[in-house]
Amino acid sequence: MKKLIAIASIAALAACQSEPAEEPVVEETVTEAPEAVTVANGSAPGTYEATAADGTVMTTVINEDGTYTDSDAEGNVVAEGSWAVVDGKTCFTPTTEGVEAMCFTESEPAEDGSFTATPDEGDPVTVRPAAAAVEEVAAE
Repeated sequence: MKKLIAIASIAALAACQSEPAEEPVVEETVTEAPEAVTVANGSAPGTYEATAADGTVMTTVINEDGTYTDSDAEGNVVAEGSWAVVDGKTCFTPTTEGVEAMCFTESEPAEDGSFTATPDEGDPVTVRPAAAAVEEVAAE
């Protein structure tokens, strides 16, 4: 009988023990990396040299924040505003008075990063990263 009481006491004590505490559930927040900002053909923001069919050269600085600046060959700012990719085209909306908005369809970039940008109205423009343009001049 003593053994039975001892076993019953152990069983009763075991039943009285509290359940082990559950570990707190840690919720993970998955943050996706922001998508890289690019123009329609995948080229990154940066400084580009654009050469028109008539030989006119412009420098365009495309910023990650959605702004841009166009400068002439002498470095004078001739247009500035915002840019965005709309319907697969890179579109520039100037804040400069007298300059109209334009959208360009771009070719795939070549190995050196250059590409052709064709406006909705007008002649194609050859665009190359400013670093590639400087290297080409140095090679001449």
